[in-house]
Amino acid sequence: MSLSVGQVATLAGITVRTLHHYDEIALLTPGERTHTGHRRYTDADLIRLQQILLYRELGFPLDEIAVILDAPHTDELTHLRRQHELLTRQARRLNEVINAVERALDAHTLQIPLTPDERFEIFGTFRPEDHTPEVERRWGATPQYAESRRRVATHTPADWLQLKAEAAALVDDLTAALKAGLPADSDHTMDLAERHRGHISRWFYPCTPDLHQGLGDLYVTDPRFTATFDRHAPGLAAYLRLAIHANATRRPA
Repeated sequence: MSLSVGQVATLAGITVRTLHHYDEIALLTPGERTHTGHRRYTDADLIRLQQILLYRELGFPLDEIAVILDAPHTDELTHLRRQHELLTRQARRLNEVINAVERALDAHTLQIPLTPDERFEIFGTFRPEDHTPEVERRWGATPQYAESRRRVATHTPADWLQLKAEAAALVDDLTAALKAGLPADSDHTMDLAERHRGHISRWFYPCTPDLHQGLGDLYVTDPRFTATFDRHAPGLAAYLRLAIHANATRRPA
């Protein structure tokens, strides 16, 4: 049994034009045609369409979805497990952001400083002040350091929690891209690198593409940074560095 393009469009909640486009770019070619040339979609086509729409929901561009779906030694169960993991992470991140925004609303109203409990929630056992001498020795004379100190001094508890949630979401997305096998210079991964640069610019100092490349290099030359990233996925630090350099070429200063 097969379905017409109109039936599939209605079933999937997309337009006929979208299905035509997927056919034109060879992302979803219907398995059958009528004698008059009309498209007919088989069960296998519907399964592939489901995978396409799920990956689109997760933010992957169409060309990269084609690479993922056509990779050797992958089947429907593999994709479903991967998508379940990505969607679960996305849901967890959304909950974290919602909680951070709620704390931001409370903190904006109450204007409370960091308590010991909040400090532990934000930083854990990490003590930023323990690293102040090294940071000042390496970057103390730079305008970026001065700007970062100025901004950090104004961060509220809610700011720190939101910053932490954004950073965790970004690392989760980078980890997902790495595990999905996306090249570091793919549009999706470079967009994540640009998001990383925007995160730094928003919370700490204006991070130009050149500065960002230097930061990416630091992630692989300083074992402490490398370990921080690679505990999420082996090779994540190097992957981020490559994405940062590719993005800097795409978006020159």
